[in-house]
Amino acid sequence: MEKFRSVVTVAKGITLGSDRLVLFAGPCAAESYDICMETGTKMKAICERLGIDYVFKASFDKANRTSGGSYRGPSVDMGLEILAMVKRDLKVPIVTDVHESYQCAEVATVVDVLQIPAFLCRQTDLLKAAARTGKAVKIKKGQFMAPEDMRYAVDKVRSEGNNNVFLTERGASFGYHTLVVDMRSLPIMRQFTPVVFDVTHAVQQPGGKGGSSGGQREFAPFLARAAAAAGVDGFFIETHPNPEKALSDGPNMIPLAEMEGFVTALKKFWDLNKSLSL
Repeated sequence: MEKFRSVVTVAKGITLGSDRLVLFAGPCAAESYDICMETGTKMKAICERLGIDYVFKASFDKANRTSGGSYRGPSVDMGLEILAMVKRDLKVPIVTDVHESYQCAEVATVVDVLQIPAFLCRQTDLLKAAARTGKAVKIKKGQFMAPEDMRYAVDKVRSEGNNNVFLTERGASFGYHTLVVDMRSLPIMRQFTPVVFDVTHAVQQPGGKGGSSGGQREFAPFLARAAAAAGVDGFFIETHPNPEKALSDGPNMIPLAEMEGFVTALKKFWDLNKSLSL
């Protein structure tokens, strides 16, 4: 299999595909400035101690919730205001989701990375609009996609002259309400671009609780370590001070109090794999 050699710029001073691990982490939704700051402050400190490059993550809108009555987020205007304040106060780069082509230009005035949700990874107009902002584009592999077919999503971004594009693995649909991660997808997709492993959505159970999704966070450490051994360039982890009270994706988020031990162990596995890689 062809070995991946390319490096992409995530934000100023942060590259993916180099010798430093990148962690994208934060609450699922930007519920409030206080929750974002509590989470981001803790994660930044952990990453600084471990020598990991940190990108804060939170969504201003969750447009693909199971139920139409579920919490979606603080709205574009309020959400971007929260993210702008977090970026200013924590001095870290930001990644957030975009769901519509028209959102890309406005969102790009605040964030450093535009994330394309898994369900939308084939939406050509959305991919191209995100690419034209000049910001890095993070594409989640659809639960219905073969890893080798994600090269075409990458090509759509690059066709707009933006080479700062990378992929994220979050599992594939396996029957109803279940996702599985085929670790072969990681080296397959790394032939095209750097790859991030989405730890917490990989243990999600879509629609598994009737009108909302469930999750099995107890399996997150095992999948994360397997991905580190298989070879990835970064990790995506959603975390919250109190997942049981989170307004979105609580069952699969890692409690913030557990993140230091979680990330410390994960970094050791990643470093070991890097030392053994040829």
